[in-house]
Amino acid sequence: MPAPDAQIPPLDELLAGAHVVSLPMRVKFRGIMERESLLIQGPAGWGEFCPFPEYGDAEASRWLAAAIEAAWQGFPQPLRTAIPVNATVPAVEASRVPEVLARFGRVDAVKVKVAERGQTLEDDAARVEAVRAELPGAAIRVDANGGWDVPAAVRALTRLSAVGLEYAEQPVPDIEGLAEVRSRLRAAGTPVLVAADESVRKEDDPLKVARAGAADLIVVKVAPLGGVRRALDIVAQAGLPAVVSSALDTSVGIRAGLALAAALPELPYACGLGTVSLFESDITRDPLTADDGAITLREAAADPGLLEQYAATPERRDWWLARLRRVHALLAG
Repeated sequence: MPAPDAQIPPLDELLAGAHVVSLPMRVKFRGIMERESLLIQGPAGWGEFCPFPEYGDAEASRWLAAAIEAAWQGFPQPLRTAIPVNATVPAVEASRVPEVLARFGRVDAVKVKVAERGQTLEDDAARVEAVRAELPGAAIRVDANGGWDVPAAVRALTRLSAVGLEYAEQPVPDIEGLAEVRSRLRAAGTPVLVAADESVRKEDDPLKVARAGAADLIVVKVAPLGGVRRALDIVAQAGLPAVVSSALDTSVGIRAGLALAAALPELPYACGLGTVSLFESDITRDPLTADDGAITLREAAADPGLLEQYAATPERRDWWLARLRRVHALLAG
């Protein structure tokens, strides 16, 4: 939801500044090779509305609230101007790990996707071990996107902990399961922290996981939580360390993630905001990618030429504009 002092602009203002793009990916991520997004220009800058196509309108309304905050309100005052970020390794074959990591430059932390449908624990172990071989001193975290059940998660994390894991992100889909995995790992003396992602951003109550004692830390993403200010409030109320991450955004969306990371009182972990490196191209001439393991806080304005070059087909543009109309009506109502 928007911040309490936010106003929802009229639909015609959003439509006047709307551009729909389709950006090619370097590697498959979340099963896609092209990422579609609706970018909106407002009086305060640019906002990004890019909930994945399978998300319903109610869930997508939080993403629109975040885009409106960015384009009409702007962001809170930053406390820092350099944001440490991790590299992200999709569920690729282990042999491709060096190629993927090379795009991120020097990093001190890497997030590795695991539990991909159709793959095995051996595939995950080989991928994680390849990251460790490339970066012996880096912090490695794994992200299962809720892809395991409790026994599989305990088995997998026990195996993967051999390389040294910083934490495991959403190993199972539900809060009760997270608590069980966390309890079993502790009882076995397996040194892997449990992080909650979907159990924060997809729950009606994003604080439920903290109240249940089901995680050691939370992953916060600006768009699914409804904006920077709402995410800051959730982190403050949760009372847990937070990792700022993105939802496979262009630099416009990454700018909002950087604003959140810059405004948090504490930033104990490298952020998952380096995903622009997974795109073949971005929509700005100065992409928000990492330099020496960090992204310098700066503005991200969409370039007219790139908006034209990567414009979505008329059919997909119509689909996104129809979605914008529905979600705006829901948010304004």
